[in-house]
Amino acid sequence: MRHAKLGRTALLGAAALVANMSLAMAETTLKVVPQADLKNVDPVWTTAAITQNHGYMVYDTLFALDSKLQPHPQMVDTWSTSDDGLTWTFTLRDGLLFHDGSPVETNDVIASIKRWSVKRADGQAMMSRVKEIAPVDAKTFEIRLEKPFGPMLSVLGNPTLLLPIMREEEAKTDPNTQVTTIIGSGPFKFSQDEWVPGDRVVYRKFEEYKARSEPVDGFAGGKVVKVDKVEWIYIPDTNTATQALMSGEVDVYEIPPMDLMPILKADPNITVQVLDPLGKMGHIRPNHLYPPFNDPRARQALQLLVDQREFLAAQVGNPDFETVCYSVFMCNSALESEAHAEPWMKPNPEKAKELLEEAGYNFEDPIVVMLPTDQQIIYNNVLVMVGKLKEIGVNVDAQAMDWSSLTSRRAKTDDPNADPKVGWHLFPTWWTGVPMSSPLTNAPLVATGDPKTAWFGWPKDDEIERLRSAFMEATTKEEQMGIVDAIQKRFYEVIPYLNTGQFVTPVAWRTTLTGVPNALLFVAWNLEKTE
Repeated sequence: MRHAKLGRTALLGAAALVANMSLAMAETTLKVVPQADLKNVDPVWTTAAITQNHGYMVYDTLFALDSKLQPHPQMVDTWSTSDDGLTWTFTLRDGLLFHDGSPVETNDVIASIKRWSVKRADGQAMMSRVKEIAPVDAKTFEIRLEKPFGPMLSVLGNPTLLLPIMREEEAKTDPNTQVTTIIGSGPFKFSQDEWVPGDRVVYRKFEEYKARSEPVDGFAGGKVVKVDKVEWIYIPDTNTATQALMSGEVDVYEIPPMDLMPILKADPNITVQVLDPLGKMGHIRPNHLYPPFNDPRARQALQLLVDQREFLAAQVGNPDFETVCYSVFMCNSALESEAHAEPWMKPNPEKAKELLEEAGYNFEDPIVVMLPTDQQIIYNNVLVMVGKLKEIGVNVDAQAMDWSSLTSRRAKTDDPNADPKVGWHLFPTWWTGVPMSSPLTNAPLVATGDPKTAWFGWPKDDEIERLRSAFMEATTKEEQMGIVDAIQKRFYEVIPYLNTGQFVTPVAWRTTLTGVPNALLFVAWNLEKTE
């Protein structure tokens, strides 16, 4: 009998093994080559796009914007505003859970709003009018204002620098200190024990996620997860990544190289599509805290080295995806204007050298420029600036590093003249056009000079801040455009940052994927994968 029992046990064990193997075989895994390696996991602490993408996987938001950038409720069920516009009341949906099984409650939401608002331009604008944010009960809270704030819902649904709802425990972390415990309530769980920086990031479907019933549109609607697992596979070599997509080793390439785009477009097994028609703006940021770029003349010198056509040719190299644009708030946007930009559209290296001399630069001290070698677009961008600086005799200390290392180092306020291995003078990046297209959301325009509230580089200019505040008071398009033109005038007087040209970056995915949402970026919900 003992042998019979053993035999039956063995059969049951074998059956369970086969069942588990079948289950594993049935698991659907979406493999994505992301735009960069994920090293920083707190989407409040940094504005890095890769971390914002990570935030959308793990966290949910109170509101979300559709494909026409109109706000819709996401975690919120119902909301109302008082007749005087000073009290906004929000009630959360039933059944919202964090990944650890705990319920999402108003104390989590309130702490998350407060933490996020310290670091975001639109959050700061909102909080400048907030009297208090108070709980009504476990599911309802109120935002009580000193003055009306019309864009409330769009701010709570910021599409590119999202407001992630965290547990109160993490949301009470100083916003200038990274959260390291990643527990959200979004459609995917971050598999922290499978995360290997420099190699891959793993997300698993959150089975208890409660999607909205509305159809998906942009970031809004129901985030219905139809894959079991998502792997971000970091492949820094663009040729290798392109071949991986063409061979089917991966399903998606988030930002494929522009020079290989014709090959991808010609492949019948690959879809190439622009998800964000407004696009991005190339950007070089000077450090305003230390010489020489604490002097506006030195920053004007940088502007006089910029020929956007040359920068775009290096960044993108395809006229179909490029736009020369000297509008502070993006071309093809509602606030497009090139007022006061004309004198700065033509490069003048001789004048640039004069301005650097006037600013006190001796052409001997090293200028530390950070080069992100795994980000082709902005790497090529900053190489043009490095060449321009060398042509006028600047001693450039070009330091190569990966993008994630750059995004960590740019937060450091150390003096690069004293320690060039820690501090920095210049770094490149790009910004998504939607937040750049308004004084309310344009983060690098914030000019408080305070490392706690201003974006890395930390410009200080009271006039820009006065004009940004005035924009919130404008009630007509005519008033808004008058303020936009005034901001542009001041922008080119003080040069908070350098725009190096507007462009779009198509996403490429295999045709085995269907239902890819029309959001501003590639998101992993609602799509289906077939073999």
